[in-house]
Amino acid sequence: MPIRKPLVAIVGRPNVGKSTLFNRLMGERRAIVEDTPGVTRDRQYGEAELLGRFIQLIDTGGFDPLETEGMLPMMRRQAQIAIEEADAIIWMTSVRDDVTPADEEIGRVLRRSPKPVFCAVNKCDADGLEAEAVSFYSLGVDHVFPIAAEHNRGVLDLMEEIVATLDKLKAFEGEEIDDGTETIEAEELEALKAQRGGHVERVRICVVGRPNVGKSTLINALVGHERLLATNIPGTTRDAIDVDFAHEGQGYTLIDTAGLRRPSRVTESVEQYSVSRTVRALERSHIAVLVLDATQSLSDQDARISSLIERRGRACCIVVNKWDLVEKDDKTMQAYEADLAEQMPYMAHAPILFISALTGRRVHKVIQLVNRTFDAFNTQIGTSRLNRWLEDVVAWRQPPVYRGKRLKLYFASQVSTRPPKLRIQVNTDKAVSAHYKRFLLGRLREEFDLDGTPVRLEFIKKQARRARTAFYDPAERPEMPTMFDLDAMSDDEIDGVGWDDETLDSAQGAIDSWDSMDLDGDDDYSGGADDQDDDDDDDDDDGDDAQDDADDDGDHGDDLDAWPDADGPVNTDSEARVSAALVDSDSPVEDPSEDNPDTVDGTIA
Repeated sequence: MPIRKPLVAIVGRPNVGKSTLFNRLMGERRAIVEDTPGVTRDRQYGEAELLGRFIQLIDTGGFDPLETEGMLPMMRRQAQIAIEEADAIIWMTSVRDDVTPADEEIGRVLRRSPKPVFCAVNKCDADGLEAEAVSFYSLGVDHVFPIAAEHNRGVLDLMEEIVATLDKLKAFEGEEIDDGTETIEAEELEALKAQRGGHVERVRICVVGRPNVGKSTLINALVGHERLLATNIPGTTRDAIDVDFAHEGQGYTLIDTAGLRRPSRVTESVEQYSVSRTVRALERSHIAVLVLDATQSLSDQDARISSLIERRGRACCIVVNKWDLVEKDDKTMQAYEADLAEQMPYMAHAPILFISALTGRRVHKVIQLVNRTFDAFNTQIGTSRLNRWLEDVVAWRQPPVYRGKRLKLYFASQVSTRPPKLRIQVNTDKAVSAHYKRFLLGRLREEFDLDGTPVRLEFIKKQARRARTAFYDPAERPEMPTMFDLDAMSDDEIDGVGWDDETLDSAQGAIDSWDSMDLDGDDDYSGGADDQDDDDDDDDDDGDDAQDDADDDGDHGDDLDAWPDADGPVNTDSEARVSAALVDSDSPVEDPSEDNPDTVDGTIA
């Protein structure tokens, strides 16, 4: 189970630099920063490292206790929740505004809390401004930290004091917390990570759609409490907010995003940042939940958003919200689905669910739909099963013909997952038509239950099999012995050859072994033995035995005559025949007249 880390909340009036300090401590631009009050509205969590220690930071919206209208009261409620959760509080003020009534009211609220409070006076980017920060001691704080978060000035002193205080409180000695997810054994976890694509501990779900379709309301309904700021005012959500929760042992990260409007209507810089954060959130997610407003007809912007999901290769579920406000009959759903298929044909594979996030109707089915879609998104198909499917598909419908040559599908394999990508070897990739590719995708989704996930098909031309070639390094080539044709060399040439000791010893050993062989006692090589056998059989068939004796004597005589004394020349042809006979004594010695064109009547010319 995970270890709880200390929580440090950043609170203060609007536009005092809370998000700037949050990004500085995080080491990255996690929150939108703009010189406009009210940019940050929801609580945003992030893990930061301070001097080698890890903490959880909470960025909050502007905390103004004196405002009672608009979204400021709701933003104040979000800040109060962060104060209740935190172990320590960074109270941000601005030296340029001096002490305001709102600061005094926030001070009274924080003094009632037993948690340590660090008063950071921001925007002290000049030496003279640091002296003016002394006036904030009037708020009843023990210590004031003049900083400039944008220029990283004075931030180190603040970090050291926070770490030292948390050490005294033993906040870093966190206990294990139950986050609702199942604990996986180390061996099983390693096996899961070794699979293709690795193991996913938390399924990341990005909730996207047009402004004011109910994205934040849907997330609040899923987590069971008011985690995000939700109003009926378009554009309430500005930044991409991650919300972690667990359901039936599985961890999820819901990402709330800003509503996407048509590009021509995006004029403010804050909204441009919001669109950029939405696209980045979509890219780091596994599944996109496209939320549509049932009270409004489908628009071109809905089609653009769905096209963005398809191009980014994310799995998709379509959730039609506010279904409780629609006058309907038993055919309303079918009519809406038909309209959806006509407006967004490339999302025809995405499952559709009709819900009401405000009343909670069918909200529990959203996670079930997400699980099925993620299973399809993470599908791994065996190669043998995939090729059996390919054979059936080709047999059911023949591929098209291209320039008089029919397309052939040889082999298919899955090369990656999330999303599934298949590679098919063909005789020519130019013959793959768009309609046949759509046909393959449709049959693939039907066979392997791939609804909701994009599938990438890659057709490659099968390469001709090349002959295997053995390569060697000439520098490492072994030295081969020099071969000489002794029959073609004169005695003077033979004497002139430089023989090494190893070669001479080997040759002498071979000569000695042949000299020591007693061929007379061998029936296969001794003419005398054959004659003795023939004499014993003369009574049976004198004529045949006499002819056999003559043949045997002639054959073996030639073989024996071919081997001279040690001092004589060597006949290589006869040596090869006799060596073969020594290996297999049962096989007859071939007639030299049959293979050697230089022999006449069995005699070597």
